[in-house]
Order: sequence, then structure tokens, then C-alpha cells
Amino acid sequence: MVLSDRAGAYALTRAVVAGIETAVVGWGDHPDRDTFSSALADAVEQSGAKGVVMAGFMRILTPTFIDRFPGRILNVHPSLLPSFPGARAVEHALEHRVKMTGVTVHFVDEEVDHGPIIAQVEVPVLPGDTVESLHSRIQIAEHSLYPVVVEAFVQGRLTVDGRDVAWG
Repeated sequence: MVLSDRAGAYALTRAVVAGIETAVVGWGDHPDRDTFSSALADAVEQSGAKGVVMAGFMRILTPTFIDRFPGRILNVHPSLLPSFPGARAVEHALEHRVKMTGVTVHFVDEEVDHGPIIAQVEVPVLPGDTVESLHSRIQIAEHSLYPVVVEAFVQGRLTVDGRDVAWG
């Protein structure tokens, strides 16, 4: 199932075209973050999903959600974590004049962009890069890396020991 907090999300359209079930749990339909997180977790469980793969989901989930799927939530982030966590990672990379940034796929925990790192790919920052040009190259790397990690996750080939993630 593809689940979104926004009814107009392009991911929902893509899912419908592919014949995949969709659902929307609207952020504005809930009085607070915890109630929203609980409703989101309910929707995931009702779908029968065993794990969660986040992409472009710009909400902070509470322990109410995370505790229901321990070690079963993946996220992709546009930096080489632990550098530049949060919503403005690409802008921060440019502001700090780094020469290299990238993509991180990690397990989600209670802290923002903090969970155990599964995989990373470097993306060079080029002279003259803008937020848009750099983000475009980062997205190309995301689109290559994330499916590989998701496949390993679905096949049960990822094991976590503290902050270490092993591929089997």
C-alpha cells in the first residue's frame, strides 16, 4: 500500500496506475502529532504491511508510530548522515561549502535522521551547484540506492546490532 498525508501526492497517482492500494491519513485531520502518528500506524497495520518504507514524507513520527514497527521503518535522506539531518540538508551542504554530500538510507528511530545507517552513496558538490542542481543529482543516487536496500529489507537480509547494520 502507498500511504500519504496529502491527498494530491504524486506517489498516490503512481500507485493507482500500478494497481497498488492507496490511503490518505491527513495531517490536518488530527489534533496533534501523536494522534496523527497513531492513525498512520493503524492504516499501516490494517493494510497488513510488515514494514514501512518512507520517501518524501516530511513529518516527524512519534514513538506511538515507531514503537509499533521497531526496526521495520526505512527512510532515505539527502545527505551523508550524521551530517545535515533535517529538512534542509541540501541547503546546509551548500552553505557549509562541503565538497561531498550524498544519500543515506537508515532505519528510523525516535530522533530525526538518527537511526542506524544501512547504506550511503557519495554525491560530489560541484562548483556553481544550486539547491536544485545538487538535489537533482542526489535524487538520481537515491533512485539507484533505495530499491537495492528495500529489496534486502523485504528479503530479511538486514540485521541490526546497535548502530551496526549487516547485509546477509
